[in-house]
Order: sequence, then structure tokens, then C-alpha cells
Amino acid sequence: MLAPMTRPTRPRALAASLLAAGLLATAACAGGGGDAPTATGTPDSQPIQGGTTLAALWPLTGRKVTTATPDRPVLVAKIDNSSSSEPQVGLSSADLVTEELVEGGETRLAAFFYQRVPPVVGPVRSMRATDIGIVMPAHATIVASGAAPPTLLRLKQNGISFYDEETDPGYYRDSARRMPYNLMVRLPELIRSIDDDPVVPPSYLPWGSRSGFTGASKARTVDAVFSDEHTTSWRYEKGRYVNDNSHAAEGDRFVPDNLLVLRVEVGDAGYLDPAGNPVPETIYQGKGDALLFHGGELVRGTWSKLSRATPLKLRTAAGRLEVPAGRTWIELVPRDADGGRVDVG
Repeated sequence: MLAPMTRPTRPRALAASLLAAGLLATAACAGGGGDAPTATGTPDSQPIQGGTTLAALWPLTGRKVTTATPDRPVLVAKIDNSSSSEPQVGLSSADLVTEELVEGGETRLAAFFYQRVPPVVGPVRSMRATDIGIVMPAHATIVASGAAPPTLLRLKQNGISFYDEETDPGYYRDSARRMPYNLMVRLPELIRSIDDDPVVPPSYLPWGSRSGFTGASKARTVDAVFSDEHTTSWRYEKGRYVNDNSHAAEGDRFVPDNLLVLRVEVGDAGYLDPAGNPVPETIYQGKGDALLFHGGELVRGTWSKLSRATPLKLRTAAGRLEVPAGRTWIELVPRDADGGRVDVG
């Protein structure tokens, strides 16, 4: 059973904890001074590791900022990704999506919202320890239903901020859906309750230009096999990637410019779900193989992440690998040894 959640540290305190770890520029700490952008001005720089700055890009898409950044943190909604979630709501407004393995061989989505906010998102489910490495580089706040006690403890230890059904506005149960797949969130209502100073995060991925991407081989279809129970299938069509087994409604699907597949080690989170299934934890730090798909082509390389808090780095034998600016879907696919597979056609 999931335990009721208390309201932990909000984004201002999260920024301070990351600052202590040396991941934010001094100007980006709570209080909003220095180079930290505000909602009333167009930022010309953003804090990155080591106290330096870089030209302002939308951190989750790599596109240039031409308007003011939002006066709130990045929000990451944990969305169910089983057939019981149909239809998923709000994905078309996301900047970036990460798919992660959960218990029973199924997957769950971490949908990032920063540039745009949908009226409603859901169905919202609970958090996992894997989310620590997913949200920390974005200084994001999680929107979820709750978390199991072991996960909640680790989230608090890592200074992760979250909103939950017990204490925050905007949550409601959709009577047309069955529990627990009926928890939805009106994000604009939730956002109106936020009163903390925002922190503009550094670039979430190593962004580059579309013209700078040269694929090594053609890749028109991709099957990301997470387990015997779940495969996410993609095909390249008219300049974008289409998810052939999406649970979102037509017109509300996330249609990415890039697919980034990271092969990851899977460990044991140390507890069972209510059905008795072991809860897995993706080890989202260290290094592994990476496959970057763009424009119907594929480049193979490696990924590395010094810690759960640090941004992702990508390399090939020739050097730094950059992700073309645009919307990206990240697949955290288990290594072959952990039951995963990636089929490219």
C-alpha cells in the first residue's frame, strides 16, 4: 500500500541543496539574483555546472528562448503507460518524455512540462526511485499520486520536491475511469499555488543543430523491448517518430523529433508492490550504450552520467554526440542481461 505523503522541500530548497553540491552557479540560488531569469524579462544566460553561463536555450528542447521563461519550476508528471490508462491526457504538450521500467515488466512515463502546460494531465501514478536521476538535472518538481515509504524516504534524502493528491490543489478523480487509473491533475490550478522562486535549469541534453546530425545508418522502425510484457514500437514518418502502440488519444500524442535509447542496468528497489511484484530500479548513473535516432537515421554511441544529479553526456568514437534541438523521447531500456532489447529496422 502507498503511504500518505507529506509536503517536502519545495524548489527553492532543492536549488539550495544542489548549489551545495556544486551543480548551480552562485547566482542561481534561492533569492533569484544574478543571472537567474525572471518571468518579466527574456533571459540571455542560464546557470550551468561550475558557475559559468551559456546562451539561453529552452533546457528541455534546445531551442532558443525568445520569450520569458516560466515563473515556476519544471513539472514532471508520472503517467501510467498501460492499456488501463487509455486515453492518456496531456502528452502532446510535453517538452520531453522519459519512459522507465516499473514492476510487472510494464513501464511508466515521466512527462516534462515547462514551455507549455495542458489543462489536464493523467492518469497520474506513483513515483519510483528511478525518478531521482530523471528529475534532478532539471531541478524539477514531480506531480504524482504518492510513493511507497522506501521511495519516499530516498526522494526526501535527495531533496526531490513533489506534489501529491493528499495536500495539493488540482487533483481530482475522473468518475468515467476505474481506480487507480482515474487520478487526473488540472495543472494550471496546481501552478497557481506555486509561490517559490523559479530556477532555470541547465540544458537537459547536449543540444546541437539538426544540420550537424549525420546518421551512420538508416533506421525507419525501432522496437524498445523493456521486458516480455512490454515493447514500445516506433516508426519514422514525415519527419517525426510515431508511436504505434501509444495509449494517448489521437491528437494528444507526443510526437518526437528525436528518439534517444539508453541501455541501462536494472537493480532491485528493495520492496514489493501490493501485488507482490519486486519493484525494479533503473540505475540512472554510470555509463552504457546509447542509440540516437533523428531524421530516419541512427548514430550509436555511449552515455555517461557522473551521478543522478548531473546532466547526461553522449559520445561517439569521434567525440561529443549532440542531440538535434527539438522534442525528445528517452527510452531507458534495460541491458540485454536485464531482459531488454532494441530492434532496429
